[in-house]
Amino acid sequence: MDNYFDERDNQNTFRLRELRRELPPYCGGYFVAISSRTSTLTRLAYARDLLIFFRYLCSTGTFGTITPRDFGLDKLNAVTQTDIEEYLDYLFLYSVGDKQYRNDLRARARKLSAIRSLFKYLYNKDMLSQNVSEKVLTPKLHEKEIIRLEADEMQKFLDVVENGQSLGEGHAAAYHKNVALRDTAIITLLLGTGIRISECVGLNIDDVDFDNKKFVVTRKGGNRTILYMPDEVVIALQNYLAERLNVGADTDALFLSLQNRRINVRTVQVLVRKYAQVAVPTKHITPHKLRSTFGTNLYRETKDIYVVATVLGHSDVNTTKKHYAAMSEDIKRQAASVVKLHKDE
Repeated sequence: MDNYFDERDNQNTFRLRELRRELPPYCGGYFVAISSRTSTLTRLAYARDLLIFFRYLCSTGTFGTITPRDFGLDKLNAVTQTDIEEYLDYLFLYSVGDKQYRNDLRARARKLSAIRSLFKYLYNKDMLSQNVSEKVLTPKLHEKEIIRLEADEMQKFLDVVENGQSLGEGHAAAYHKNVALRDTAIITLLLGTGIRISECVGLNIDDVDFDNKKFVVTRKGGNRTILYMPDEVVIALQNYLAERLNVGADTDALFLSLQNRRINVRTVQVLVRKYAQVAVPTKHITPHKLRSTFGTNLYRETKDIYVVATVLGHSDVNTTKKHYAAMSEDIKRQAASVVKLHKDE
């Protein structure tokens, strides 16, 4: 069976090996040590972040004219708290060749996390005499505004996806006719179940059980779990699958690209943005915002943060609480207005 997640892990493993060849040799043991508690995607992100860090250190001239591969432990022991702080400042805006890169506070905090993880490992292994990364303050993060679709916006969004209204004529209309059932199924599934974009593109046909209105998704970390579908999602998927099964694609993937290969994450991001720009032009809607919309609707109906956390696949309920804290306050206020101490006359 075509397993999207195994293929993705294989690709990430090969990419990680390529990056490790550019990193100092002592990073090898570090990646082996964290392999049991991190995904290949996380390790690949850490490797990329660490390579940017070592390239920066090599470019300062402080440590001589060397490559990241040659940045030995003696030099890493000489890295100071100030060096790391100046690196974080550098990350705000830097260039490589003709291309510029910007990192907001959250991106810089993630890159600092990669450095701290490596320094902690090396210090605990007595390979560093001190862990200066612990002294570096994490950039102060402001709570991000949670953007989601309101009920009327959700209806308009689905109307655009289903009917292609305002998308244009000619080629645009012909293109939409080819993808309407697929895109409707994808958007309805995201809005109706709150699954992640990777979970969506990773679905195979055999993962869906229409008789029991349920399907199996592969969560972060590789765990597989059963979720249930509302009737609207069932109908949208059945309509699409009738078309999908007529395609002689050499893959078990549920959702296909126009090239009859498994649809990828980037394509789903683009199609969501395309419909959102027409339906709700004042909001920046992404697949994750559709997930937030589902979580909001589920919380409003159940008023149970633990149910929301379970269905969304959050390993820590505090993550869910953080996202829906404002709604918790609304529910508390509502509770105060419903409780009556005297009977109405």
